[in-house]
Amino acid sequence: MHIFGENTHQDMFLKKTKKLEVQIDEFLDKILNASLYFKQGVKYYLSGEPDLFYDALEKIDITENEADNLRRTIETILYKHTLIPEQRGDVLGLLESSDKVVNNCKEVLFKFSVEKPEFNNEYLQRLESLSESSVTSVECMVSAVRAYFTEFIKVRDHINKVIFFEKEADMMAEKLNREIFGNPGLELSKKIHMGYFVTEIENIADFAEDVCDRLSIAVIKRYG
Repeated sequence: MHIFGENTHQDMFLKKTKKLEVQIDEFLDKILNASLYFKQGVKYYLSGEPDLFYDALEKIDITENEADNLRRTIETILYKHTLIPEQRGDVLGLLESSDKVVNNCKEVLFKFSVEKPEFNNEYLQRLESLSESSVTSVECMVSAVRAYFTEFIKVRDHINKVIFFEKEADMMAEKLNREIFGNPGLELSKKIHMGYFVTEIENIADFAEDVCDRLSIAVIKRYG
């Protein structure tokens, strides 16, 4: 009877842990989807397709709300059932910083819909390429966080990819901003507006790198 009780308790713990793993996986899927909707939204905005742009904006809004709900559910499970107590603080920190990536993607796309920036044709392709580099850094970030829970040996590789694409996005944004502000045919107000959105798009990659900075610390604490 005593052994049965212990086994039952262990089975319940494993079930709760498995449920937690599934929910964390779903949460990371939401982050990935949000970044893809962001990339779509920027692409459709730059190509002058408002219906598709607002569809992407609606999808990212829904995804952001779902990610928030999942994060709160995971946090409740971690505290209520005292799961992975040694790692709980690091996991919560990773969840919160990852959630900021989704929020930032949504916020930038929302700013596009409100401020409606106008870009010269010669900058459109590079703006889209900048968006792709920033989103690629988010994709690699998601892979890094996922590997933290499943394949630790691959975490470092994914983090290095995030750093690579963040630097690429940074260089692209700097070059583009230099060209915009060095264009004598543009009014200063338009330069500032375009430059602001170039920086906002690049910042997506910065948020992904911030998550990986926290992840690197968590890896050291967990595995030495």
